[in-house]
Amino acid sequence: MAVIRDVMPNFDLVQPASLADARKLLDSDPDNVWLMAGGLDSFDWLKDRIRKPKTVVDLTGIDEMRGVRAWNDGIEIGPLTTLTDVVNDPMVKAKYSILSQAAELVASPQIRNQGTIGGNVSQDTRCWYYRSGWPCYRAGGNLCYADTPVGRNREHAILDAQRCVAVSPSDSAPALIALDAKFVISTKNGEKTIDAQDYFLGPAIDITHMTILKPGDILTAIRIPGTWANSKFYFEKIRDRNVWDFPLMNIAAAMKMSGNTITDARMAVAGAAARPWRLTDVEAQIKGKTADEATGKAAGELAVKDAVPLQFNAYKIPLMKNLVKRAISGVQEATWEA
Repeated sequence: MAVIRDVMPNFDLVQPASLADARKLLDSDPDNVWLMAGGLDSFDWLKDRIRKPKTVVDLTGIDEMRGVRAWNDGIEIGPLTTLTDVVNDPMVKAKYSILSQAAELVASPQIRNQGTIGGNVSQDTRCWYYRSGWPCYRAGGNLCYADTPVGRNREHAILDAQRCVAVSPSDSAPALIALDAKFVISTKNGEKTIDAQDYFLGPAIDITHMTILKPGDILTAIRIPGTWANSKFYFEKIRDRNVWDFPLMNIAAAMKMSGNTITDARMAVAGAAARPWRLTDVEAQIKGKTADEATGKAAGELAVKDAVPLQFNAYKIPLMKNLVKRAISGVQEATWEA
């Protein structure tokens, strides 16, 4: 097990003023560069001496990667925009309130003032075995310490647990998936744009990374089209404490309605799988249905049909069922049951 020293290793700190300057730095030595935005995830890795990069590139001086602006029929958010600014932005609040709600539930006000939307979606998993330096599958070893008879796995995955059972800890990611956001990435070969749900990787694709970012890649923009603007939104986060904590599970839902009938829907959860998990089967089932408790209850059962609990996280199955039900039928109409 790693020795926690709380002292960072030596590294060169570089603070580019433009994306072009950052691109040059990354192209010169991508494998030995650590990108830092708000620094909240980075400082944990550096202080615990698990990561020892040669150069840390602080992106916070790049103004073009900050702020919320109009884009086509939607908005574009710079990845360096703080979570507090996302919460308070008038365009986000007016058209995409689900993202404002999700961002406002991240950690504490102090952390939201420093943490960025790009950092929140790009942070690494918080599994304590992995973060403490144990040689698990995700760290390149040959064992998942959480998925053993003596492992502590209360916060771990019930879905898509292939060798690694660590989960995505992001609150904003499910909301961005529900809004059909697009992520713009600068690579050494040029720029590419991908769907938000494809930004995140499960262990079957790449067990050592949570996102599609490769050494030398930079997330440069998050674009939200007008497709789901002003839909019926629902976001709920369940955690041990009302502030600070990462989610045990959260849910984001966007539904288009005709009266009380659901005409289309997007729904995603975090805390259930290694990546934010889009509930495509649920989306298909509830189209054309009435947004009531019966529809919500049936959808909740469908959402967990492939769930496999570990020793200490079976509570996540009824939790997920009820979150799905509440997202569809509303809190007043829903009851919590196993």
